[in-house]
Amino acid sequence: MHGFGIEPEQKTAMWREGVEQTANMMTMRPYPGYEGQFFSMPVRNVVPKPVQKPHPPIWMACSRRESILRAARHGVGALVFGFVEASQAKLWRDEYYAIIKSDECVPIGHAVNANFATLNGMMVHENHDEAIRRGLDGFRFFGYSIAHYAVYGEHQPGVTNLWKRFLTIKEDMKETPGSGSIGTPKSVREHLKGYADVGIDQMIFIQQSGMNRHEHICEALELFASEVMPELKEREDERVKKKDEELAPFIEKALARKPRMAELAEHEVPNVESIGIVLERRSGKDYATAGGTYADPTRGGAIPMASRETFAKAAKAG
Repeated sequence: MHGFGIEPEQKTAMWREGVEQTANMMTMRPYPGYEGQFFSMPVRNVVPKPVQKPHPPIWMACSRRESILRAARHGVGALVFGFVEASQAKLWRDEYYAIIKSDECVPIGHAVNANFATLNGMMVHENHDEAIRRGLDGFRFFGYSIAHYAVYGEHQPGVTNLWKRFLTIKEDMKETPGSGSIGTPKSVREHLKGYADVGIDQMIFIQQSGMNRHEHICEALELFASEVMPELKEREDERVKKKDEELAPFIEKALARKPRMAELAEHEVPNVESIGIVLERRSGKDYATAGGTYADPTRGGAIPMASRETFAKAAKAG
């Protein structure tokens, strides 16, 4: 936020306004337009509409308990960008779902995405020490970078060498919460089962930070898919079905509480003129009477545009 001149105390209001209107754009034909504090847009039909109806699931990045609870109140998924062990994640997860099931949940979108995801570093190798060698520094660098950009650091864009600074202190970073998914297939599988057992829906993996090698990332993904994922996926369909059935009545009530933007009747949709008509009117010239082919005679060229007469004939068809 600071890098783009955004005042932190305004971020929640900006987020709410933008997300709510984006969801409306994806679902309403046409979008009725909006005049807000941070965002404004005239009546337009925003296309293409999503294939997924009413729109893709909405998630919110969360790093604190307060933002997790806010995600639940808005009926969106919580992407917990905090490195917490399963026991702590369970506390936050239980609070999240308690709000989803309560009258506090008023969806910001046109669907409720009741999901709780947390974050781990990941590198899998048959040899534990090799997994650590390949993945731990990159994961530590991710944490160091967050501390630099968001908490402690000062930065000269294009000048500050963050990796060079990190190398001088990396051994001081003894505690690395969230590194339990860096290891052998067996250790990673057992680590992740701890999160699954307390009801965490998804795990997001950080692999791409620091100097992690592309081929090591690909090898780790392949090993994860073949030796870690199958056991974790065994009862996933059953779990999701049971969860959906449990939440269905609560989600129905939440969607009934949502205040909705009024649809426009066809006669209320304004007519939007092409820029050529606007420019012609501003210039005070009548290009048609003067023999011009286009409203703006400087346009067209090699583009196979219809003539004014042909265009007028088509317009009569509605």
